[in-house]
Amino acid sequence: MKALCWMLLTLLTAQAAQAQSVTSSSRNKSSLQNLEPGTFSVEGMTPKPVILKVQIEAPMYPTSKFQGALGSFAPGTLVTLIAMSDTAYRVRGRARHGDVAGWIRQADVLSADPNLAANLKKLYERTKKVEELIQNRQVALGMTSQEVQASLGKPSRTSAKINAAGKEEKLEFSIYERVPQTTTSRDGFGQLVQTVIYVKVEVGTLGVSFKDGVVAEIEETKGNPLGGGGVQIVPTPPVF
Repeated sequence: MKALCWMLLTLLTAQAAQAQSVTSSSRNKSSLQNLEPGTFSVEGMTPKPVILKVQIEAPMYPTSKFQGALGSFAPGTLVTLIAMSDTAYRVRGRARHGDVAGWIRQADVLSADPNLAANLKKLYERTKKVEELIQNRQVALGMTSQEVQASLGKPSRTSAKINAAGKEEKLEFSIYERVPQTTTSRDGFGQLVQTVIYVKVEVGTLGVSFKDGVVAEIEETKGNPLGGGGVQIVPTPPVF
């Protein structure tokens, strides 16, 4: 009997710990997703995490409004940038009282890139535009090869040439549309019924040429896949 009670107690304790862990994980995830108005996440937008160095004793706050300091970072502390506003950075690192994530003033940290804040804002605006293009299955000058393939899928043909100016790559994509077609058949009672089905039809071919890793030219090689709307342009990714 004692052994059975001990097993039940152990099982309940483990389940409670697991539930607490899941709740904590969900809370941490949602805290990053639900950022304050006027702020945006930069974590994951750059090829590598952005590391900043605290240059003076830096108070850390729960919001970007700098109210109610929760602790501070010592001078020389390295922190990882995860979000930003016009005047503040949300960072993750070891404060004097332990590992935390919070908001500090931009002026309190140093970066290897003197134009970091401006470049991150440009990158954020570019990322939003590219995500919109991908969602609408469109391409634009300035997109990378990975972004183009995320939008249009796998190319039907690839080619490349190398000259004195460097390597130039070209990808060709078959563009399809779902066209409705009506079919007529009889149901189980012998009555005629009409059903609309959608057939995948090729409407054109798009040639996308790259120079220095970004789209330099877009050509309609067959049909009118651009729809007469002209070619859009996005800034090339900023270099950090």
